[in-house]
Amino acid sequence: MLIFAIDDEPAMLAELHDAIAAAAPDAEIADFEAAPEVLAALDAPGGTPDVVFSDIRLPGMDGLSLAVQIKQRAPKAKLVFVTGYAQYAMEAYRRHVNGYVMKPAEPEKIREELDALDLPAAAPEPADKLRVQCFGHFEVFYRGEPVIFQRRQSKELFAFLIDREGRACTSEEIAAALWENDADMNAAKARIRLILHDLRASLREIGMEDALIRERRQLAVRRELVDCDYYRMLAGDVRAVNAFQGQYMIDYSWAELTNGRLHFRKA
Repeated sequence: MLIFAIDDEPAMLAELHDAIAAAAPDAEIADFEAAPEVLAALDAPGGTPDVVFSDIRLPGMDGLSLAVQIKQRAPKAKLVFVTGYAQYAMEAYRRHVNGYVMKPAEPEKIREELDALDLPAAAPEPADKLRVQCFGHFEVFYRGEPVIFQRRQSKELFAFLIDREGRACTSEEIAAALWENDADMNAAKARIRLILHDLRASLREIGMEDALIRERRQLAVRRELVDCDYYRMLAGDVRAVNAFQGQYMIDYSWAELTNGRLHFRKA
């Protein structure tokens, strides 16, 4: 489910985003501070939201006028106004919006509105792919359940392979990224063999060991078996672009370079 959050005040937008995230943890949330940004996203491929939570008082085109534009571009989108001004309620409903939330936005209020919207059931997650979350904390899911890694570094190794976008990498490259201060390469290679064994065991347990490619002493991830927000952003998917909020694999220092490139790409 894709949800647009719209407010011209950054603090209020952050509050709305957090409330939506708490009420709908599986949703993708795209934040906007002005109407032109919203309209540009609606006109881009994959930019049709399921739900729009919008402030009414916006600079330039106000929320009421924006609602008309949204309905023209995305007739099936559900519109919910979020405002601190109760006097707008009647006008909002005259515009055939689907709900009305008084500020401050709170998860309970957002959840009540979402429950009342009669949204279509989410499409089932493809059973033959790993769903990989790179934005924020790195997480891996299969059939809606988190993949359990026996070792923290096994998970980090898989994160590094995802970051490589399917390109093959050597033990030396892995060691340099994961343990940049480790001068003993023989010990590092032995450690890699151990964590690779655990990584393969974790993927084998869910029948997804084929997501790894190991040839000629090199490792790679099989991209066609991965559904990843990072890869979708690289492909220009507007949902993934808007989902990137400046944080990429925040647990790993070696990911900072990619994070910088994504900042530049989104700017």
